[in-house]
Amino acid sequence: SRYRSRGGAAPGTSVRLRRRLRYVFSEIRIRNLGVIEDAQLDLAPGLTVLTGETGAGKTMVLTGLGLLVGGRADPGAVRAGADRALIEGRVRVPPAGRIAERIAEAGSELDDGDLLLSRTVSAEGRSRAHVGGRAVPVSMLAELSADLVAVHGQSDQHRLLRGDQQRAALDRFAGEAVAKPLAVYAERFDRLRAVEAELSDVTTRSRERAQEADLLRHGLNEIEKIGPQQGEDTALLTEEARLAHADGLRTAAATAHASLTAEETGPDAVDALGLVARARQALEHQQDHDPELGQLASRLAEAAYLLADVAADLASYAAGVDTDPERLAQVQQRRADVAGLTRKYGDDVDEVLAWADRASRRLLELDGDDDRIVALREERDRAREELAELATRISAARTDAAERFGAAVGEELTALAMPHARVVVTIDQRSDPAGLAVGGRQVAFGRTGVDDVEILFSAHAGAGPRPIDKGASGGELSRLMLAIEVVFAGADPVPTFVFDEVDAGVGGAAAVEVGRRLARLARTAQVLVVTHLPQVAAFADRHLRVVKSDDGKITSSGVIALDPEGRIRELSRMLAGLEGSATAKAHAVELLATAVEAKSR
Repeated sequence: SRYRSRGGAAPGTSVRLRRRLRYVFSEIRIRNLGVIEDAQLDLAPGLTVLTGETGAGKTMVLTGLGLLVGGRADPGAVRAGADRALIEGRVRVPPAGRIAERIAEAGSELDDGDLLLSRTVSAEGRSRAHVGGRAVPVSMLAELSADLVAVHGQSDQHRLLRGDQQRAALDRFAGEAVAKPLAVYAERFDRLRAVEAELSDVTTRSRERAQEADLLRHGLNEIEKIGPQQGEDTALLTEEARLAHADGLRTAAATAHASLTAEETGPDAVDALGLVARARQALEHQQDHDPELGQLASRLAEAAYLLADVAADLASYAAGVDTDPERLAQVQQRRADVAGLTRKYGDDVDEVLAWADRASRRLLELDGDDDRIVALREERDRAREELAELATRISAARTDAAERFGAAVGEELTALAMPHARVVVTIDQRSDPAGLAVGGRQVAFGRTGVDDVEILFSAHAGAGPRPIDKGASGGELSRLMLAIEVVFAGADPVPTFVFDEVDAGVGGAAAVEVGRRLARLARTAQVLVVTHLPQVAAFADRHLRVVKSDDGKITSSGVIALDPEGRIRELSRMLAGLEGSATAKAHAVELLATAVEAKSR
């Protein structure tokens, strides 16, 4: 058949995709997770499908992938009898780029251009993650995988029902037309919030600030009135002690002076200078006979000179000490004034002066509050004007993108056997008297702009568009998600997409179109799909089957890659529930040939 002659895939598919994709999951290994004892998924660029009987363990494969990209760990998923589950992955990563930089920052390394990821979950609930051979927080797996893979299951479809996710989806589709002004808008928004917070603080605390300013002025006036000098408290203490003990000081100096040099003369007069003089004279009479004695005489001469100097200083000191009760009173009063300051503003005069310096600077700030309020209000008004201008640009870009997005998704839905389906993206703004002035009215605004975005869906002709959670069934929602991802792939594709039963509720011709669209998405991204539909599986570039074995005691599952004959048998089983049916086999061959021809076009 044509399928066999082509080896089960469109010619050149892998080579072409390897040139175009920058990040590719090449291998995932799962051990002791649920029914899976040990399974290895050898992946490739293009479309990889995962099939198998119900209960074979396909869900565990996706659970393992979810753990590898930072998902929540469930110790109950660890295989019975095992102490831990291990999931490992290998991703081809280019040597330059944001992910390579993040890996280097974490101290991790690439293995011949591949990034090795691993996650272990123990039966006791402990979870560990490794990136490039280095232990890292699990959050880093989620951070890296945000740029690597988009996983879509039922819960992810439900996420699209939220308004913020719908707005994010539209912004992603709009690209730079929204991203650039939105980045500037977010920066201005943050600054506006900071200005408003400061303005509120200044205005609401004006009374407290006025009270603080009055206290500072009172303190500065008190210090200025007394006028303390640096180190003055120490000098006053010394002067007070001298004045308070003037009589004693003078008497002590006079007594010492008299001991050194007696003023009275006579044979009984004794003073230190006289005794030293007689000792020196006694030595000088004999110094010619021994040089050592001469040296001692010289030292006595020096002592005499020193005693004479001290005696002169004592006489001067005694003459200078004066009892001055009036000056003593002045010093004591000054000390009391300075002590009053040190009790309030610091432990000593130096600290009082330092407080005065700080108070002066703070008073300048408080006295400038009025000017600051004016400046803040002006900055606030300018920021709001800038935000309003940017919000207008963002809304216009979103409106343009909404029309193109709705038309593009509608075309994909038509191809997915929903010819009358319509997608309408509405963009509205809520009124808010305190909001931004946009388009002549005040509207509510936030960090993402002023727009409320909602995706409306109509599945049938004549039916009005409704919110997608009310206007789409499960199967329709699955096809809508696929259509959206195909549209996104042309705008801002992630390297790898994972779809869990995106074909739920789909059959017949619609199933063929689902497979065709997945193959189209796989032209620019790596796509992994869990499916029950042979029409979808026929479009695969690589077909993996989850197989289950049961010896009556233990149930185990593994993953095998199917060759062309194996694919025919698996598609036959999916078509008829039997692998040996000749009719189903013929149908499988025809289905594969049709898919190969469709992909070649």
